[in-house]
Amino acid sequence: MPDAITVRIAEPGDADVLGEIHALSWGVSHGPLCAPKVAAAGIEERRAKWHGILADGADDILLARLNERPGAFARFGASTSRPGLAEIHTFFAHPDVWGSGIAKALLTDVLDRVRDAGYDDVHLWTLRDSAQARRFYAKNGFTETGRTHDHTFEEGPPLALIELERAVPGR
Repeated sequence: MPDAITVRIAEPGDADVLGEIHALSWGVSHGPLCAPKVAAAGIEERRAKWHGILADGADDILLARLNERPGAFARFGASTSRPGLAEIHTFFAHPDVWGSGIAKALLTDVLDRVRDAGYDDVHLWTLRDSAQARRFYAKNGFTETGRTHDHTFEEGPPLALIELERAVPGR
């Protein structure tokens, strides 16, 4: 029997699982690139963050499940830096589901919702040195815009971010 992937809008009760996915994915994919204190930010810290974000309700957040188990989530909405574009602000998948197709299904749903909201293009920022993230986005139609900036976390040297963009399908 094939794996079942479902995607739904995240609810306030999902904050703990979003924090867990965020912390574990970040630790594996981005942790080696960050200062030890930043890399070690734990599940409780991320849970608290997502409780606040869900309570605020400013952006859309989708939660994807693989065989009923939460596995990936995305936060998206209007761009914070480029008027008229949508932006994927956050996109993380639990390391246990990497390669399962859940991230692709989630991204497809995000792009459908962005299109339905009237956007023609969507962009995002990712760590320049995160080869895994860059491969995923390139495989899914995102290209580098040439725009970069450094992001400073609470400690350690700034990390370079690159901007990626793509047209929204069906627009």
